[in-house]
Amino acid sequence: QVQLVESGGGLAQPGGSLRLSCAASGIIFSRNTMRWYRQAPGKERELVASITGIDNTDYAESVKGRFTISRANGQNTFYLQMNSLKPEDTAVYSCNTIYLSRNYWGKGTLVTVSS
Repeated sequence: QVQLVESGGGLAQPGGSLRLSCAASGIIFSRNTMRWYRQAPGKERELVASITGIDNTDYAESVKGRFTISRANGQNTFYLQMNSLKPEDTAVYSCNTIYLSRNYWGKGTLVTVSS
């Protein structure tokens, strides 16, 4: 059974930092591309960052230079380090992977950026 569990959301001030974690089980983690998505109130879900099994990364233009995606294969966990946070980063962040042609999602974690 594939499970993705996020943690690390919360409240941050503009300019602050947060680190999100996503623990995966039930997949061959080291081979899978892992993704972070977010959905802000009233907006469509957007892909924030992705990391392949060989550590190739990609980012949405809106977060380049501020967010860093990484993975720890030995712990079946990947991360999203978010720096220089802006109010427009406020959203529910969800981790995602496709495994054996099926899409899997975590339940999401809320990030609120506000003073």
